[in-house]
Amino acid sequence: MTDSLMASPPASASSPCISVCRIDSKTGLCEGCWRTLDEIAIWGAASEAIRQDIWKKIHWRRQNPF
Repeated sequence: MTDSLMASPPASASSPCISVCRIDSKTGLCEGCWRTLDEIAIWGAASEAIRQDIWKKIHWRRQNPF
């Protein structure tokens, strides 16, 4: 997985997608953006608060890999 993602949520939650779209079969996370399929699916309709929450989860996952 890549280190190009920010360590903390951005001020305005832009998509964490970096166009490396592969789901790891062991973790269920995208290898590029560290999101679950459910998080990816809801991103477009998600509120700013939900997007910030997803960014926080991404940050936690990167600090605590499986």
